[in-house]
Amino acid sequence: MAPFNFTHSDASTFILMGIPGLEAAHIWISIPFFTFYIISLLGNVTLLSVVGKEQTLQKPMYLLLCMLALTDIATPTFVVPKALGIFWFNLKGITVAGCLTQMFFLHTISVMHSSTLVTMAFDRYVAICNPLRYATILSNAQIAKLGLAGLIRAVLFILPLPLLLSQQTFCANRIIPHTQCEYIAMVRMVCGDIRVSRIYGFVLMFVINGFDLTFIALSYGLIIRAVLRISSHKAHQKALNTCTAHICVMLTYYTPTFFSILTHHFGQDIAPYVHIILADLYLLIPPMLNPIIYGVKMKELRDKVVKYTCRSSADTKFTQRSADTRDDISSGLQCPSGNCQIVREYVNQH
Repeated sequence: MAPFNFTHSDASTFILMGIPGLEAAHIWISIPFFTFYIISLLGNVTLLSVVGKEQTLQKPMYLLLCMLALTDIATPTFVVPKALGIFWFNLKGITVAGCLTQMFFLHTISVMHSSTLVTMAFDRYVAICNPLRYATILSNAQIAKLGLAGLIRAVLFILPLPLLLSQQTFCANRIIPHTQCEYIAMVRMVCGDIRVSRIYGFVLMFVINGFDLTFIALSYGLIIRAVLRISSHKAHQKALNTCTAHICVMLTYYTPTFFSILTHHFGQDIAPYVHIILADLYLLIPPMLNPIIYGVKMKELRDKVVKYTCRSSADTKFTQRSADTRDDISSGLQCPSGNCQIVREYVNQH
């Protein structure tokens, strides 16, 4: 887990403290961490499985949901196992390389998640404002290209962060008061000149969030304008309902993001553990809620999930009953001497 080169601190380690001030409650705090993570995995894996099996769902809107589900699986996976290791086994050490790698993937996935939300806003704009050309503009191949472009953008924007930090000298106090290797916490441990890293970090935050939110706002502005031109109230409701799930997902993602940023810069009087808990919830709550939101709001997806869930349950019961029936027939079978083995084989095959 060390893709970056280090000139000053290769052999050193950092200490992740978990949630300072709440050490006595680490075991209890681990329960919601573990629960949210398992629910997130189950929900997103189920979504991926259903879309993968159901041909009727393999269209742009659901492919975008799969992209979102992949980021929702990856985000907590890079945080929760290490956090649980701290809470349960007091495994607080992490190498500098491991710390920077975790930071790189967390931020890369976050930018990729934001790119997916932008693409989903564009998808809703085309579906409502230009429905006749929807299949031409947003084919499955186009969605794949947009996804790849979002991934490349995320890697190119985030890669300089760990590269810049890897060239710095870290101070003797290598304690990170957090459950994860957060960029701001790592910058504070640098003993050298960090102006370039700070400037790049701030510019990156404003460029990515500014561009993505502007594009989303523009898409929904055009959607609202198109909807208001529709004379039918029923058509109004139908058009807006197609956007409800996406709006809810955006709120669960961007609201905690900005709240966490504001508390970092303007909440000096807030207890440190509040900042840490907010940062962790930002990585845990959206991945858990997103599949639930789409499952509730999108009838077609909900019906398919119920269909496969019921089918799996029915297949299990049928298999068990068939096995019981074969056992009953075999145990009660009367046959001439020498023919029992042949008859039992016939029963087992049928």
